[in-house]
Amino acid sequence: MARRCLAQTRKGTECQSPAVRGRRRCRMHGGTNPGAPKGNYNAWKHGGRSAATSWICRYLSERERVL
Repeated sequence: MARRCLAQTRKGTECQSPAVRGRRRCRMHGGTNPGAPKGNYNAWKHGGRSAATSWICRYLSERERVL
């Protein structure tokens, strides 16, 4: 028996369609969509949550602890 999707439908019940192989959701609830492309710079409003910014924040806080 195939794994079930179990996404919440508009009716409020759980979807009982079979999930796409290797995914948790069915084709109707995004199981075939791979998601946003890696490094989608067109979707950026600012770089406040970027990997580089978070690395800099971690580095500065570590430096602050040492001093």
